[in-house]
Amino acid sequence: MSHNEAKEHISGRLNELFADPYQAFENDTDERQLHIRIMLHMLLARPMTRGQMTLRVIHGWENGGFEPDDLQHVDYTLSDVSDFKRAVQDFEDASKHNTPLPADQTAILAAPLADAIAEAKAEGQDLTNGIRHTPARWPAFEGGLALYTLFKMYHRLIYGEDDTYRCSQCMTPLGLREIHEFHLEEGEFALLVPPAQDFMNEHSLLVLHESQLGPIEQLLEESLPLFDNF
Repeated sequence: MSHNEAKEHISGRLNELFADPYQAFENDTDERQLHIRIMLHMLLARPMTRGQMTLRVIHGWENGGFEPDDLQHVDYTLSDVSDFKRAVQDFEDASKHNTPLPADQTAILAAPLADAIAEAKAEGQDLTNGIRHTPARWPAFEGGLALYTLFKMYHRLIYGEDDTYRCSQCMTPLGLREIHEFHLEEGEFALLVPPAQDFMNEHSLLVLHESQLGPIEQLLEESLPLFDNF
């Protein structure tokens, strides 16, 4: 296991903007709304205008379940708010017509987990057959710490979290990313963004549970246009 795969509670891009990002979004913080809008402009709106943002909507886990095979997702290119509205409409249509929710065929956790376990076993690691069902034990094999970090992010976005904000660093299929995770009154989401030296050139990811599409649509509609004339 390499701790370069993932690190918790790092100093990320928001430390360049706020003296204490972990307090900037608390409900009793002065100018909280301003902090939210600045964050959205820097971490979301600017990559969107460069064509470097993808929206990932997750679903499938419910009633406390967390099997990797059950976590589903669908990705959308996100260039402006109208792209976000298209995702909202897709899910509203599925709910209205009682059809399956939109989902890509690729398994965002199950497939890389199976590959990592198979590779570890091929290299002679003695892993129990039930390890894939015990996320806390994934760091025992190469790549498992990163998968466990992503698992925890997805789990918190679906089941909730007490901390308003947290920042981690993790290896992802896109490369090294800072995970900026928000659990706000306005909605819950995570932004996976490249480190500072790669921010202008590499892609970012906005992740949220399908139940948050409506709240985040409203947040984006209210927040993103505020900087259009600056």
